[in-house]
Amino acid sequence: MWSTTPRPVFRRFVGTVVVGVALAATSGCTVPIDAVAGISVTSDGHLLGVMMVCGHKIDDAVLYVDSADVDKQVTVGSWTADRPLTPGLATWPLDAPASGWTATRSLAPLTTKTTYALYGGTKDNSWSSSSVSFTLADRDRLTPGKVRCDSISDNGDESAITVSIAEFKTRACQNM
Repeated sequence: MWSTTPRPVFRRFVGTVVVGVALAATSGCTVPIDAVAGISVTSDGHLLGVMMVCGHKIDDAVLYVDSADVDKQVTVGSWTADRPLTPGLATWPLDAPASGWTATRSLAPLTTKTTYALYGGTKDNSWSSSSVSFTLADRDRLTPGKVRCDSISDNGDESAITVSIAEFKTRACQNM
């Protein structure tokens, strides 16, 4: 029995389907990063959120338990900016009411031996920030005017660093 579909057309069709499936399987839906999150402390030891917006906007921030197990990533605090943050530096206290911010979930008590992560994003998922991970011991080592943030090396390794606020403002957006 002869096929009514010419072989080159059939091969092209199969090739197109294979390429489409391969692209779908290897592409992920991620929100582009255009801000850098950090933490700092006030002179009386209160935890501050620090966000350096590089080019677009951020209007939400979430503090959650950082875990490789998605089921253990529990939100312990979240905030919404009264107006979207535009390029530049923003700071706000995470454990008290703050001008320009609304706590959509008040900060729960933080515990030792737990790793937390602060992350920023937008309500419409158009932009996000990098996150910064920390423990209470990391927080306790901070001094006012210093920011803990994540740094990514040229080979892609990620590590936490502590820098002055001035250095954070200068360097945070360099690789965006």
